[in-house]
Amino acid sequence: MIKPLHKTVLTILLLLFTFTAFSQTGDLPGADEKTTPDDKSNAGTSSFKFGLSYLSNNVFMGRSDTVRTPMIVPQVKYALKSGIYFSGSLDFLPNKKKNKLDGGDISAGYDFDITQDLSGSASYAKLFYSQTSTQIAAAISSTFNINFNYDISDIISPSISSDYNINKQGIGNDFFVNLGLTHDFINQGIFGDKDILLISPTATVNTGTQNFYDAYLTKKKLKTAKRTAAQNALFAKYISQLSQYALLDYEISAPLEYKSGHFIFQFTPIYAIVKNQLPKTVAAKISDEPSVFYFETGVFLKF
Repeated sequence: MIKPLHKTVLTILLLLFTFTAFSQTGDLPGADEKTTPDDKSNAGTSSFKFGLSYLSNNVFMGRSDTVRTPMIVPQVKYALKSGIYFSGSLDFLPNKKKNKLDGGDISAGYDFDITQDLSGSASYAKLFYSQTSTQIAAAISSTFNINFNYDISDIISPSISSDYNINKQGIGNDFFVNLGLTHDFINQGIFGDKDILLISPTATVNTGTQNFYDAYLTKKKLKTAKRTAAQNALFAKYISQLSQYALLDYEISAPLEYKSGHFIFQFTPIYAIVKNQLPKTVAAKISDEPSVFYFETGVFLKF
């Protein structure tokens, strides 16, 4: 019997696939892609993109579990020529013996250009998690995002992104501001005249509140763990600060994307330096590493 989470997410994705099957397709850059010379030449058309990605560890704002949690994520996205897009994804945990479908999301957004060098996007995502999910961000029910990117003479691109997360009932909401710097290296004609290789070294600073983390600690039963009075006092002080705005982590990444015809191959290594994490003296059941390395890779078809 299909559980409510499975049924809801699969139904939404089926409707999305059905909608795109009767729509005009083309090549328009999505919000999750870098704009390349090939994209610019195909601007003003609609596109359909689907594929599969693998995440080596479930990390959110530098926070991770003591046990590495890899994920397999099928994704689909349809973008209209106006810049409006719709997307959906599912989260499968291959290491789990049961209930491998752990969550998913559906989203809608709008990509826009303000000037030739200044672009932005706005989106809303509805997230779904199974009742047994131990993902770091499992308390988040929906997310509003807006971001802007400015290209300075093709040398460097500063960006700013802001998220407002609505958490599950009884948990305070979260607000994030993320700052980034990127430089793109583009090489055309690797194996074919129209093939494109894009490498984008990126440095990011993530800041925000951590009510989502409070919910995670509660689910991990860390609040009821046996400790000394001094440890309990330190833990209580840390919990009380999770609703305060703070620096969360620094991230260094180097997204790599190779486009050949309708195929897109992606690989992104990420190194996160964690800040304001749980004190080591009370972190027996949670990751207290000062840094974490993980990667995401995937293959997609775009029409």
